[in-house]
Amino acid sequence: MERSQWGTRAGFIMAAVGSAVGLGNIWRFPYVAFENGGGAFFIPYLFALLTAGIPILILEFTIGHKYRGSAPLSFFRMGGKKLEWLGWWAVFVSFIISVYYAVIIAWAMRYTIFSINQAWGTDTQDFLFNEFLQLTVSPGQTGGIVWGVFIPLVLVWVITLGILLAGVKKGIEVANRIFIPTLVVIFLAVVIRAVTLDGALVGLEAFFQPDFSAIMDPSVWVAAYGHIFFSLSVAFAIMITYSSYLPKKSDITNNAFITGFANSSFELLAGIGVFAALGFMASQQGVEVSEVATAGVGLAFVVFPQIINEFPGFNGLFGVLFFLSLTLAGLTSLMSITETYVAGFSEKFGISRRKSVLFGGGLAALISILFATQGGLFFLDLADYFINQFGVAAIGLVEVVLVVWVFRKADTLKAHANEISDIHLGGWWKFSLGIITPIVLGYMMFGLLKLNILKEFDTETGNYEGYSDMFTLSGGVAVASAAIIFGVLFSLAKWHKEQGEYDERN
Repeated sequence: MERSQWGTRAGFIMAAVGSAVGLGNIWRFPYVAFENGGGAFFIPYLFALLTAGIPILILEFTIGHKYRGSAPLSFFRMGGKKLEWLGWWAVFVSFIISVYYAVIIAWAMRYTIFSINQAWGTDTQDFLFNEFLQLTVSPGQTGGIVWGVFIPLVLVWVITLGILLAGVKKGIEVANRIFIPTLVVIFLAVVIRAVTLDGALVGLEAFFQPDFSAIMDPSVWVAAYGHIFFSLSVAFAIMITYSSYLPKKSDITNNAFITGFANSSFELLAGIGVFAALGFMASQQGVEVSEVATAGVGLAFVVFPQIINEFPGFNGLFGVLFFLSLTLAGLTSLMSITETYVAGFSEKFGISRRKSVLFGGGLAALISILFATQGGLFFLDLADYFINQFGVAAIGLVEVVLVVWVFRKADTLKAHANEISDIHLGGWWKFSLGIITPIVLGYMMFGLLKLNILKEFDTETGNYEGYSDMFTLSGGVAVASAAIIFGVLFSLAKWHKEQGEYDERN
């Protein structure tokens, strides 16, 4: 059966950038930069992009393009059963991420409507947690379904699965050709308005003011590498799957550089917009920017509604534009995340794309209802922490070690990329993958294991966010462990008859 292909190179790049430019890029990067040296953070950030981000992008683009399959099939063709499990591990990490990520998009959808008349009122924190999410239960309890979240959640899945049912070229590519330009235009309008607000320069000064002493702090470099790693959607199985749809004559390295720098450009734009708005808010309240700067969902769903309330005019319009941009960014990422297991299931078991979308996507949609309950935020928070720290980061470390050092495929992959690319790979690429990335990711994993095993969080229980041992184990450790366990189990099953053979000379 002939493999699906992107219609154009631009379609692939938009899809790759769309998978990277997610909700986290808008609210995570500005805060990470601010907390780690401001303008000086761009030095380790750029270094991390060139020595980890783009090299791993090239690695995954090349794996998918050369072996012509989803992550499990590509790793199977590269190293047999001994490597296939890694692809399934990444696929199940993506599956878990998709089930709670869809709920955050549902929040953004609902807040787009709330923005019209600022329905969140003056106490935006109370509105989010008590009125909207109805967070009235203890961590570990579900409570009832929150219909105000459930209904937009259904719409999120209908849109996502509908696009995936249309296929790669007519579904994912067409959607990204519409969503990405629209996202850029809308977010650019929000940024332009933000930088013209009173006090915007105060926020921008806080964002760009360099603290060069921070460069000497190893934790700042770890933060830069960690952010680059998470923001580019590597080790999610996404980039391997997407690149497998490229035509045989495709410029791998150019595509990786364009994707990496496009993602970083959007993050910089997000930082300018966010801190200009935070500067305005700080000026209105007569406080320092550091007092209003926050990260995560609090920034998007508590602080930004407060900022929108303070706008001198057109509050509803710019509120709609901001939350619509979050919705579009989320949908482009959710499409790519879901495509990883749609492709994996279809290839492994020889079922049609339609059946794979309905089974895999339908199962994810059903599980995501857990996060639309009154206790859903606690489950989301814990799952997100553990699956990102002990799923994505761990996969990245294992991937580079196995591919470069155990299976010794770096030279084979480099030769394949150089054969079809204008920019040829040399010692920089192998050194970055074989030395720099394993050291940095290994150091990160050691710190994370130490923090969690020794319970060194500054909380009453010593656990992340002060959660109980039982909830931490069942809602966090078990979830992250399930991804690798299912990965190994799926690798034990036989492949559909036409997928097993592969000629290394292809």
